[in-house]
Amino acid sequence: MSIRLLSLTLLIFALNTAMAADEVVSGDVEDGRQFWTMKNTLKGESRSCADCHTADPRQSGKHVRTAKTIEPLSPVVNPTRLNDAKKVEKWFYRNCKWTLGRVCTAQEKADVRAFLKSN
Repeated sequence: MSIRLLSLTLLIFALNTAMAADEVVSGDVEDGRQFWTMKNTLKGESRSCADCHTADPRQSGKHVRTAKTIEPLSPVVNPTRLNDAKKVEKWFYRNCKWTLGRVCTAQEKADVRAFLKSN
């Protein structure tokens, strides 16, 4: 009985690992650049990532509503950026909802990360 349970546990673990590996996508720098500057109209307002963060992620930005300074997102000039996966997901969730009116796809997030890391 314990051999069966162990076998079943190992099978479930292997399937979960394989599914997680499928979710990892590689990003495209140019697709990320296009996504970053793409204008979206939501609630009658035109929005893009670059509106707050600037078209050049090596530069500081400013939130369009609060005018709060946003530090550069490029890890090249700000090495602390993109290091905390939980924070990155939190901000993708908030900013995608505000900019697009929906959650970003895994591919969109991978493309944006690739773009930010390339600068």
